[in-house]
Amino acid sequence: MTVPTLGSFSGRKLVTDLQSFGLQIGEQTGGIARKGGAGPSDHKTITIAGQTVMVPVYTSGARRSPFQASPPDQKGASTLLRDGHPLGTIHFPAAPRFYGLTTADGIPYWKIALLHGRDTLATTVYQTCIRYADRRTSCQFCAIGQSLEADRTIAHKTPAQLAEVAKAAVELDGVRDMVLTTGTPNMVDRGAAVLAASARAIRAAVDLPLQVQCEPPRDHAWFQRLRDAGADSLGMHLEAATQSVREKIMPGKATVSVDRYMEAFASAVPLFGRGQVNTYILAGLGDSAEDILLLAERLIALGVYPFVVPFVPISGTPLENYAPPSADFMKSVLAPLGRMLREANMKSTDIRAGCGRCGACSSLSAYEQ
Repeated sequence: MTVPTLGSFSGRKLVTDLQSFGLQIGEQTGGIARKGGAGPSDHKTITIAGQTVMVPVYTSGARRSPFQASPPDQKGASTLLRDGHPLGTIHFPAAPRFYGLTTADGIPYWKIALLHGRDTLATTVYQTCIRYADRRTSCQFCAIGQSLEADRTIAHKTPAQLAEVAKAAVELDGVRDMVLTTGTPNMVDRGAAVLAASARAIRAAVDLPLQVQCEPPRDHAWFQRLRDAGADSLGMHLEAATQSVREKIMPGKATVSVDRYMEAFASAVPLFGRGQVNTYILAGLGDSAEDILLLAERLIALGVYPFVVPFVPISGTPLENYAPPSADFMKSVLAPLGRMLREANMKSTDIRAGCGRCGACSSLSAYEQ
């Protein structure tokens, strides 16, 4: 039998498989990792065939993955294996230089913001949510409180702290954009106010494209305020495609219906531009491929980029033992979605800042080509 090598896989197939199965690693792998937090997490950053991606490593599924990584050498090089057969060399990128610094008030920079993918800086400005403490309202996949409880971050990053870290990340590590997300602090502006203050301070300190992410605020005038504060793109994340799945998996957030999101998207796109408003969709929560693609068609028609990623069950959440989507399911969504985006001339490479531009949590961008 011929054992396949790294070169015999298409890049998108291998990344899709890795992000569905996860990767078994040793304890001393090093590099860049993320545990807990508000969004897709329990990942480690790897570079494979020149592409930097986030791959689940701390999940229960990853411990059973057919993919393994050998202990890396001093330069971060490791052998990727599938079922014990070597496929080729991957790399675990070293931690960025800005991680070694502390703010003027003594907080390590890595507690303020983290490097995602190759060159995207990301932070959760407000590290809690009004729904998180009550499982009757919280999103069952969310671990926003875990990193705070583990002392890996601080509860509220001030505009001055964010500006200081962003400037250093650009100057020391060549960061090219930044994502500012937040837990939902109230039911009125839903975090837009804290994001606007943060964006304004960062743009005053450094020329860095920014994406801000929050639930749709009640007053759509916040979209113009966010734009005026320096935000280049906007993320409002549906998470699931259908209202029934949203009500089951995220009962509190589902009170802001799909229709209300659509109204918010229609208000925001003229201000930010076509393709500069994005929404996160977690494939594998219960929506069918057809459900996701029907929603994506509506979003693209509005000028919204649907960033579809495989759901990663995070340890310590109610869904920690939930099965992630299969690689075949992801391909059944990403292949037609890539065609839809290509035909609409809406591509991740045109996004000025944010998760869609980074693309490390999904192989979607490879299906756009």
